[in-house]
Amino acid sequence: MKELIISNLKEVHNRIKNACELSGRNVSDIQLLLATKTVPFEKIRIAIEAGETLIGENKMQELRDKDFGLKELNTERHFIGHLQTNKIKDVLKYVSCIQSLDRLNLAQELDRQLQKENRNLDVFIQVNTSFEESKFGLRPDEVISFIREVKKYETLNIKGLMTIGLLDVEKEKMQPSLRLLRQIRDEIYAEGIENMQPLKLSMGMSQDLELAIAEGSDMVRIGSSVFGNRFFRKRNME
Repeated sequence: MKELIISNLKEVHNRIKNACELSGRNVSDIQLLLATKTVPFEKIRIAIEAGETLIGENKMQELRDKDFGLKELNTERHFIGHLQTNKIKDVLKYVSCIQSLDRLNLAQELDRQLQKENRNLDVFIQVNTSFEESKFGLRPDEVISFIREVKKYETLNIKGLMTIGLLDVEKEKMQPSLRLLRQIRDEIYAEGIENMQPLKLSMGMSQDLELAIAEGSDMVRIGSSVFGNRFFRKRNME
């Protein structure tokens, strides 16, 4: 198992390097986030010991169940799944960033809890750039007004935009949903919103990381290409 995971990591880093060379980008500008949904702690530890530090979880219960080991390791944990407001207090125990901020009531509840804890939190705005009803995220035309509202909350540091591109189709059909996120970022910059930090783009997974990097991704979220296909329990994990 260890040899396979390390080999897979090398292959993913080679894919990132090759994609950067093709698109004229610096490989040091691309972060690899390990998407660890359903991945047991033992496998995550192998990747961390191989030098990875950034991981993302989708479920509150998995954050809690894996914390016993991860809190002792050099890791930065992000929450990358859909977040329910009643899970905020628990999720904040484990993460330094939430990449799935997509509605105002969530921002309000995050701010309320963060004020209680006297802390700030990095957030990414999730955008539904593939226009699929099955996916969460803001509509592209909602993003600028949403950012203006979120910036009112001093506890929330807007670090970037996140999307899940259109998958399981030909590459030519995947690309527009990735390109759109970059275009939205350009539109945000053009608005001249006060005190707006440079925004990272979190997009690209095992299927489309090369396309995402070509379209400007700063962070790719990779799971199955490192850990193998996911194993889903029959019961609901949250």
